[in-house]
Amino acid sequence: MGTAQRRDRQVGARAFLSLISVAFLLLAMCVTLVTVTPAAADPVDDCTATEGAVVAVDFGPFGGGVERGCDMTPTTGYELLHEAGFTTEGTQHDGPAFICRLGLGSGTQYPTTDQESCVLTPPATAYWSYWIASPGQTKWTYSQYGAMDRKPKDGDVDAWVFGGTDIGGTTGKPTFTPDDVRAGGGGETPDPGGTPTVAPGEIDVAGAADWVDGLLKDGERVVDDGAPNYLLTTEAAYALAAADPQSVSHGKVTTFLAAHADDYAYAAGKDQAPDATAAARLALVAEVAEGDPHHFGGHDLIADLLDNVCTAGPESGTPEPGCTAKGDFRNAGYGDGQALALLAVLRSGSGPPAGTVERLTQLQCDDGGVTSILIRPGEYCDGDPATTGLVALALHEAGGQDTAVGKARTYLKKAQRADGAFPGYTGSTTGSVYATAYAAQALRILDGTTQADAAVAWLSREQLDSGGFGFEEAATDPALYATGPAVLAGADTDLTRLTTKTPDPTDPPTTKPPTTEPPTTDPTHPAGEGPDLKKGVAYLTSAANLKQGQYYGDGTGRADFGLTIDGAYALAATGLNNDKLRGIVDFLDKGGKDTSSRTLQDWTGTGTKYALGGSIGKAALLAEAVGRDPRSFGGKNLITALDKAVCKGPSKAPDRSCAAKGAYTYAPSVFSQSLAVMAQVRADEKAAAREPIAYLEGLQHKSGAWPSLIPATGDSDVDSTAIAAMALDLVGGEKADKAVDKALTWIAGKQLTDGGFPGAAGNSVNSAALAVQGLSLDAKQYAVQIAKARKFLAGQQNTDGGFDVAKEGQRGSDLRASTQAVGGATGISFGTLERSLTGTTPQPTPSPSSSTPLIVTPDDSTGGTGGIIDTDAGGSGGGALASTGVQIGALLGFAVLLVGAGWRVVVVTRRRAATGDRI
Repeated sequence: MGTAQRRDRQVGARAFLSLISVAFLLLAMCVTLVTVTPAAADPVDDCTATEGAVVAVDFGPFGGGVERGCDMTPTTGYELLHEAGFTTEGTQHDGPAFICRLGLGSGTQYPTTDQESCVLTPPATAYWSYWIASPGQTKWTYSQYGAMDRKPKDGDVDAWVFGGTDIGGTTGKPTFTPDDVRAGGGGETPDPGGTPTVAPGEIDVAGAADWVDGLLKDGERVVDDGAPNYLLTTEAAYALAAADPQSVSHGKVTTFLAAHADDYAYAAGKDQAPDATAAARLALVAEVAEGDPHHFGGHDLIADLLDNVCTAGPESGTPEPGCTAKGDFRNAGYGDGQALALLAVLRSGSGPPAGTVERLTQLQCDDGGVTSILIRPGEYCDGDPATTGLVALALHEAGGQDTAVGKARTYLKKAQRADGAFPGYTGSTTGSVYATAYAAQALRILDGTTQADAAVAWLSREQLDSGGFGFEEAATDPALYATGPAVLAGADTDLTRLTTKTPDPTDPPTTKPPTTEPPTTDPTHPAGEGPDLKKGVAYLTSAANLKQGQYYGDGTGRADFGLTIDGAYALAATGLNNDKLRGIVDFLDKGGKDTSSRTLQDWTGTGTKYALGGSIGKAALLAEAVGRDPRSFGGKNLITALDKAVCKGPSKAPDRSCAAKGAYTYAPSVFSQSLAVMAQVRADEKAAAREPIAYLEGLQHKSGAWPSLIPATGDSDVDSTAIAAMALDLVGGEKADKAVDKALTWIAGKQLTDGGFPGAAGNSVNSAALAVQGLSLDAKQYAVQIAKARKFLAGQQNTDGGFDVAKEGQRGSDLRASTQAVGGATGISFGTLERSLTGTTPQPTPSPSSSTPLIVTPDDSTGGTGGIIDTDAGGSGGGALASTGVQIGALLGFAVLLVGAGWRVVVVTRRRAATGDRI
């Protein structure tokens, strides 16, 4: 926290005399604070390609060089920075949670105060962006997690670069490569993985098949929530064929699937493009049974796949529905869907359609892993063993892809644990049955027999007494989605050659495991009709999350007012705990203070030259939703403040308050603009909102989508499109209605096969929840999409009631994602949200103690000379350092003497608006 944040304290005469009496002692402590040196970084040479992590900071824009440091025991990206010898400072508005300045050792932190005030969140054109690279990766990827949330692994390298980037991190990359700053001077080849030595083991294939058979309703189908689950029924078909080619049940299942091909693959209509993944699965069922995929269920599945290959992606300006890039099978949705469709076509004897094989190779990351998301070139890439195994099988079958297949094989060998298991995703330490099964299938074909045997041995020890398999190690509940691939691995087969045809006696059986899309639900939480909102509300209102029953914190003791309002929106939407909702509203409305004595209006900036239009609108909209007066909320007239925040035109540098005429002051996103518009319209200030409405309408792309940031960066964002649609739906009128219709059509076209939606963090909970709210503006038209999205959200809910950030990546409930999931799952628009607080009980209002940290700035020293400099070698980013968040013990002692209250300084990084609080 900078000195500009310090507030004058009202001190009585007695307190003043007390301060004088300890003046000399305080002076002595000040000297101590100045001379304390930050802890020395681990020597960079201690880090290797397999031990420790390295971070590099580019001070080039400030006349310095690239400095790097090492942490032998990395825990978070934030700790890596500090343990490597760097220091950080946050903003006055966001607190230390947002890294606004970076410095090295006792050097100056940049940007300096004359370059950036660090009062508000810096613009996306000039901030410290965060980049990461895993072992073996030769290119940087923009971190989708904040530094406090990212968990570096041994061999990782991080980079911080000052400048601009877009929300997806496709611009503004470091000018140096990961190898340039890796330990040992770069260029080291990561260990390709050892050869696991484990006790042999065999899967009881027959026992697993008996368990699968026992799941079948009438011996022909899998039923889930009272209805046929066609995807799992295809899994059953593959497993039964692998276990016993003459299985009677397999024949009945195949017949059932043929009779319901329309329901599964052609839900949009027989004359429409099929769901590519579903059509591919059915085609493979036919091919495994030695049937004809050209005549299955009344469809030529292969022709339909071949006729629906995307010729262009959104970048063409005329995007095709169901296409993310040229070469996609339309509506494939995921990498495994693309791979399955390619396998189905290849097994039919047809050549691969133009671009489809290349499209699969575009999903391969630098380390050889393959991502499950149909990313475009240059986008964030994070592979997983299951998708890598399946795609490797498809590329091997296609032929001519030796380089890609070889990289995939190396990735799989390196990802394997010593006990033979494979984790489900990057950073996981838990063995995944699903991932291990697919990896085993691929390695068996790709000359990795020893590794495949070790994987099967691990799987054999995970088989349950029932015969089935759970999703992860030590699971107690069997799941068909995991059992199917495990059966194929145990039968030494895979989907490229799985068949019910009896092999020639001289030929060893060569079959392959069923490939399927990632599980659509968390195995411990069946999806049902949607997420459990009661559990979600219990998570949001728990004492561990809702501080003093009044606000959500930012990790430093300060209130995160934006997140707190998000939580209030969620509680208002559900109506499941109105007393807790009132506690939040009263805290905001009645001038409640956090531990730093900040109130709501300190966050909105109302009445100051830093009035944040989006924040003001967000607060006003909450007041309107719960029946409070936005013209007297938190001690301010928020509607008048909004009127004043409407920009008359773009501001001139260095003033960045106004992006354009009709924008709101310091509103950095479409989210901010939309919330403020809704607040004005709901306050019957539509005339005053005329220019903001026009500006919002003008930001819409021809495709129907909205960008994420203001000024626009050219991207298209589900979250922003949904919130803009809600705003314009409230505005009404012919022009607004047409814009909403285009927006909803675009959103629906972005839905993934499992019901999720793409966002900045991957298959995003935030994006799915907002999509539900947006599509619910025309609930009848988009009922199918809404139901799928709600089921997806249920699959991301954890046992504590909270939600993951995204389907892939790090696991664990995230408060911000949970507020959006709980509120969004109701489908209620922010424009129409209403919840009466009549009959509720006022909640206790504790008075948190507060104090202000002292910032001590030592004398300047000379700057660095450029080049890549190791922090342990005495290099300097230049200048003097404001000691924030470093000398914690000394600051504690000083604060105790000064105000008789404890002060705890914890610096936590906050994600940019793309993945965190929108305003």
